[in-house]
Amino acid sequence: MKYNLDKINLILIVVSIVVIVVGLCLMGGEPSGEQYNPDIFSVRRITVGPMISLAGFVLMIFAILFKKK
Repeated sequence: MKYNLDKINLILIVVSIVVIVVGLCLMGGEPSGEQYNPDIFSVRRITVGPMISLAGFVLMIFAILFKKK
């Protein structure tokens, strides 16, 4: 059976999924409930996490479109 994606494409897709999950985990944390929690505005949650997730999505597009020479 012939697949449209090679082994390298599948490896890159798995790596990009891991990068996206890492970015989402960095954005997570304790919510601001009854009391104000200033940690919701930390650099990790509003800058680093989204940029890592965005990099994962860009890597996913690259992984799907990548063709071996």
